[in-house]
Parts: sequence; C-alpha cells; structure tokens
Amino acid sequence: MNDYPFVASDVALYHRTVSGTDSLLDTHTWNDLLLSDYSALLARETSILGQQELHRRLQVVSGAPPPPLARALAEDEPRRLRLQNAVADLRRADREISVTLFGASPLPSLPRWLPLLAWLPIVTVVSVVAALFTGWLPLWGVAVALAALLCAIQARYYDQVQEWERILHTTQLLLRAHTQLGQIDDPALAALRADAAQAGRLNWRLNRSLFAVLPGAREYGDWLFLQNVRHFFRSRDVVREHQGLLRTSFERVAAVEADIALARHLASAPVYCWAEQGDEVVLEDVLHPLLDGAAPLSLCMVQQGVFISGQNGIGKSTLLRTVGLNLVTARAFGFCYAARAVTPLLPVYSSMQNEDAMASGESFYMAELRRGQELLALAERQPAIFIIDEIFRGTNYLESVSAAGAVLHELTRHGRVLVASHHLVLAALLSDRLQPWCVSRVDGRWQLAPGLLADTNGIALLGERGFGTAVTAKANRIHAWLSNYMAHPSGVSVKQLDEGDDV
Repeated sequence: MNDYPFVASDVALYHRTVSGTDSLLDTHTWNDLLLSDYSALLARETSILGQQELHRRLQVVSGAPPPPLARALAEDEPRRLRLQNAVADLRRADREISVTLFGASPLPSLPRWLPLLAWLPIVTVVSVVAALFTGWLPLWGVAVALAALLCAIQARYYDQVQEWERILHTTQLLLRAHTQLGQIDDPALAALRADAAQAGRLNWRLNRSLFAVLPGAREYGDWLFLQNVRHFFRSRDVVREHQGLLRTSFERVAAVEADIALARHLASAPVYCWAEQGDEVVLEDVLHPLLDGAAPLSLCMVQQGVFISGQNGIGKSTLLRTVGLNLVTARAFGFCYAARAVTPLLPVYSSMQNEDAMASGESFYMAELRRGQELLALAERQPAIFIIDEIFRGTNYLESVSAAGAVLHELTRHGRVLVASHHLVLAALLSDRLQPWCVSRVDGRWQLAPGLLADTNGIALLGERGFGTAVTAKANRIHAWLSNYMAHPSGVSVKQLDEGDDV
C-alpha cells in the first residue's frame, strides 16, 4: 500500500488546532534536530491520523509515562500485527480532517431551502414530459430554465462537494477503524469498545443512498436529482451533530495508531531503553536513529552544562543532534536510543543552523543575534536544556568569544547548556559553569571523555588540502603567537569579570 504523501504543514495541523501556540519545541529547534526526517522515519506505514498524533506528542508531551500500549506492542509482535491490520485501511485516507473536527469554526447547519432541492428535480422532469406531450412552447421554456437551474446548483457546489467527499472518506475510514478495533478482545482497547457500536451506526448514516452505488446511476442521480449536493448538506449536518463522538474517535484511534508506529519502529531499532527520570543527563552508548552504523558515545551532564571540543570534522555537530534528539524522545515518548538513559523532563532548544536571509536582508551574524535573543527569552520563561553549535561565528574572533561568553554564562543561570565550539578559550572563561568534554578518535573508535582538545587540526588541514608548506608554516607561527598572547587566560572566568574582581 502506498501512503498518501501529506506535506509537513498538513501533519502539523492537528497540533496547531488543538494546542495553538503551546509547544515545548520551536521551529528553529525542530529544524536543527532534523525532526522532520525523524518524524518521517516514525511515520512509515502510518496514516495521517497517526502521523498527526506523533507530531503532537513531540511538540507538547512532557512528563507523561511511556505509552503502555507502545511498550507492550514492541515486545509482542502478534498483538501488534493484529492491531495494525485493524487500522490498515486508514492509510487510504487522502485528506486531513482534524481542522473539520476540532476547528473553532462550527460546521454550518442545514440551509432552510434544502427541502426544495428534493422537489426541483421532480418538477423539472414533469415539465419536460409535459412539454414533450403538449408541444407548448412556454412549457419548453420552463423546462429549459429548470434544467439550467439544476446545472447552476451543481456548478455552484461542485468544488465544495468534491472536497467534502474526501473529508467524508477519511471520516468513514476513521469510524471503520474504530469499529474494527472495538471488536478486538484487548484490555488496552476497552475505551474504544465502549462506543464502537455507535461509531458503526454513524458510519452507516454517512453513506450515500443505495441508488448512488448502482453502476451508472451515480452520475445520473447527481446531475438529474442533485443527490451529491443533498448528501453534502445532510452528511455535514450529521457530522456536526455527532462532533463529540468523532473527536473522541479521532483521539483514541490516532493514539492507538501512534503507539503501533512507535512499537514497530522500536522493534527494528538497533538499541533503545526506557528513560529514567532524574536531575542529571546520563546517556550511555547513545546513538542517532537516522545514522546507519553510528558509533555509540556516552555523556554525563550533572551541573549547569558541558563544553564540547574536538578536531574539525570529528562529529561534534552530530553529537549535539544525537543528544538533542534523545532528550526530545525521552520527554515525548519515554525512550532513548541508548543502553541506559537518565533525563530531566525539560524543554530542549537549540541554535545550530543560522543562515543569511536575503529576502529579509538579515546577515548571518544578525540571524545569530536574533536566535541568541530568542534563547535568552526562553530561558527567562522556564528552565530548559540549550544545545548550541559554534555560537556567534559571524563576527571577528574577539567579539565572537566575548558575546558567546556573556550569552552562554547567562543561559547557564536558567538552564543547562551543551555547547560545541572551536573557541577553546570559552572553556576556561566558563569553567565554573561548563564541564569540558572532548570528542576524539582512539584506536579507530570514537570516544567522548572529560577534558579539552589539545591537538587542533585546522592548520594541519591546510597542508592536507594543498596550501603548501610556506602557508602552513606561516599559519603555525601566527597561531603560536596568538596562543601565547590571549588564547589561554589563566585563572580568569566570566563570573569574576561579571562580579568586578581584579583580574
């Protein structure tokens, strides 16, 4: 079965409709942590309803225990397949319906003139027959005028009818899945069983007439008797009347399908564990689910934060994304891609991908400043974990270090900071706040251990890339002078400077 290719904005509509702006993730963090790609990984073989529920949990769920059904299904394949078969037809849905069911604008009631539509086709047919038998020209005029009116009504509502049929198709698939799940003797589905019969009856009421399903009769019935227009109004009224049941059905079926998707994903994951809740951040042998063959690393963050250093291309950005994604999955779903995990139930915000914006005239550094302001505002609102990669790269070295030191120090007052930077001087300036850790490769294996990078490779790469020995030697001489002059302040921290100590 080929799943309908819903765009990201369609998937996000359910969360936006029921939760508004209430979210534990912002767009910048969502993009930084590649959560669109991760959501697509989770949503394989999942309908739009399950996709929307997974997206909602990623955005707003915090502190909830791991979904018990997902946890059970991950370890019970026959049970998972039984439930999966019951909701399989939902994948034929080609329309998003959460706005219809949960939107603030109520569906309109039946128009007062709707009963006239039942008589209009009859009067038209009678006038045509009378004109044929009598040959009276005025009757032909009446017949033509009534036929034109039928065509005008059909044209007026054609687009709305077509769109509503797609919405109704998805709605009926939802009710059918609800009914089929209610027929399964499973303790986790008790709530669905309670109103499965109501869902079945409502599904029947939303069907077209038997005449409409006869071969060739549908087209004649629509154009001569306006059956599609009349069904549009009447079925919409039925949906409006039973909106409460449909909302409940949507929430329960979407939750079951999301749990099935999570269980199916975990069953094929190379490693995962159910996260423990705690004040510290401990990730043992953690992996990124989007990277095949990724090397496991372990991280412990017990104080305000961690400063990550490492050579160019060693994988610092990948490490940040790995930690960030696992913190999000622990908060939203209760599991991590690790051998063991202890995580606090805190929002996660990041600054990793700032770009020039030609349309708005915003330079790279201005984009970094804007993001820095957003993070400080978020920090003032509530405690959080901030994941930052190479902050303030868009200006000169001195001002970059100065601005980065001030902003990072302020962020650590309100939350925890995980930052990667080539500016090793920041580790000394923030030593009272951030614990230094270094990413390296030892005996062909990746390793993350306490400490600071000792051997940088930025200048060595000049020689490897063919810049010549003269350029490389000159760069080394400049680096040695700068290092002695200002790269390693002894015994000086941002805290001392902030408090006005004599340094």
